[in-house]
Amino acid sequence: MLKILGIVFAIIVVGIAGVLAFAATKPDTFRVQRAASIKAPPEKIFPLLNDLRSFAAWSPYEKKDPAMKRTYSGAPSGKGAVYEWDGDKNVGKGRLAIADSSPPSKVTLELDMLAPLKAHNSVVFTLEPKGDSTNVTWAMNGQVPYIAKIVHVFLDVDKMVGQDFEAGLANLKAIAEK
Repeated sequence: MLKILGIVFAIIVVGIAGVLAFAATKPDTFRVQRAASIKAPPEKIFPLLNDLRSFAAWSPYEKKDPAMKRTYSGAPSGKGAVYEWDGDKNVGKGRLAIADSSPPSKVTLELDMLAPLKAHNSVVFTLEPKGDSTNVTWAMNGQVPYIAKIVHVFLDVDKMVGQDFEAGLANLKAIAEK
C-alpha cells in the first residue's frame, strides 16, 4: 500500500513539474484578433468605437452583467475618455481609456483589468474601407506573466476572448448597418 501511494505521489509530482515546464515554453505575449466586414462607411462605425458610452449598445461584456456599476470620466469621446466598471465574475473590475484616436480609421485603448486577475493590455480597433463596406478589426495584445502561462496550458484564451470579440463585432455590424 505504501509503495502504491509513493508511485501515485511520484506521478503527481512529475505531472505538476511537466505542466510547469510546459507553461514556461509558452510565449511571453499574446494577441487575440477578430475581424468583420460591415456594410457601412468608417464614418458611421467610428463614433460607436470612439465614444465609450456607445459600447453599452454593442459590447458583449455589457450583456454578461447588466447590473455592473459603470462610471465615465475624462473627455466625452476620443483621447482621454475613460470607462470604469465593477461587475460580477463574468466581467470583473477594470478600466478602459482611449489612448489615441485617429478618425475614422483607428481607436487605441488601454485596458487595465483589476479583478479577477490583474492585467494591462492594449486594445486596437482599425477600420479599413473596402468598397461599400468597412473591414473592422478588433485586436487585443499584452504580456503573459508566468502564472498566466500556467492558465493558458488549460484554457484557450484566444478561443474564449475571440468568441466575445466575434459576438461584439456581430452586434456592432447589426447597429451600424441599420
